[in-house]
Amino acid sequence: MEPHTNALTPSLVGRAVYSAVRECGCTLRSDCLDATQRAYDAALAADPGSREASVLRDIVHNAEIGRNEHLPICQDTGSVWVCLELGEQNALPANVFAEVDQAVAAAYVDGRMRMSIVKDALFDRANTNANTPAFTEVRIVPGRECRLHVMLKGGGSDNASRLVMLPPSAGAEGIKRELVACVREKAANACPPLLIGVGVGATFDKVAGLAKRALLRPVGSPAHDEAHAAFERELLDAANATGIGPGALGGAVTALAVHLETAPCHIAALPLAINMGCCAMRSVTIELIDANGDVLHDPAAQTWQHIHQ
Repeated sequence: MEPHTNALTPSLVGRAVYSAVRECGCTLRSDCLDATQRAYDAALAADPGSREASVLRDIVHNAEIGRNEHLPICQDTGSVWVCLELGEQNALPANVFAEVDQAVAAAYVDGRMRMSIVKDALFDRANTNANTPAFTEVRIVPGRECRLHVMLKGGGSDNASRLVMLPPSAGAEGIKRELVACVREKAANACPPLLIGVGVGATFDKVAGLAKRALLRPVGSPAHDEAHAAFERELLDAANATGIGPGALGGAVTALAVHLETAPCHIAALPLAINMGCCAMRSVTIELIDANGDVLHDPAAQTWQHIHQ
């Protein structure tokens, strides 16, 4: 089938990234806010004077201030991850990400957000003073739809993540042991309550992507099937049984959810990646092109104009 003609352009992607970054910086994802509110209600009912209830109340209050006052909800405004899911029937401009770094830099200046990216991880750790480059990728998916995922990822939560190549004999129990060990060792520095993405399968370089994409799934959304759902519940129970709790001050809710993504892998391997998402979980998904191949309404057009002036 011939690629469908559409108006997917670097400018459209850049405008969408600018809009998403501005929203992400000040807005706790609604599904995570709802889950945090439910956890607060439960903690309040169990013990109104508990530290767990106090921390959860502050997280909800902080989210309200960020949304209402258009202020960053965390001082660590993160690195920017941009994932373009492109329907296979669309044409992909060779320079589709050409305006992304410009959009990110403008969004961080306009949003008064901290710049956190250094020029080189090893030999030149000078700040780029633009929070760029953004970290970008393209995924080809069936159909004509095109959507953009943007995530702001703080350093503390990524530092608490883990990738390990297990032997196949480790199985589900080995994965659970690694997750509990990771939570016990690292969760306190990742600002719980957490959203935990777990990737299992693929290869060394791809399994981390599975774990990161697992964080995009809304809390409370259904898993792929009952086997995935049951293992997610088992992992969540194990994480919460650590008692680390909100703010690492103790309590029943160390994690709001565990989301699992799996893939095929080599017969000799069991790749595992655990990607922590902190209590300030910030991601936005923007639908750019619908199933008919038509560009959807672009709400970022006005906010983007000043960048080209």
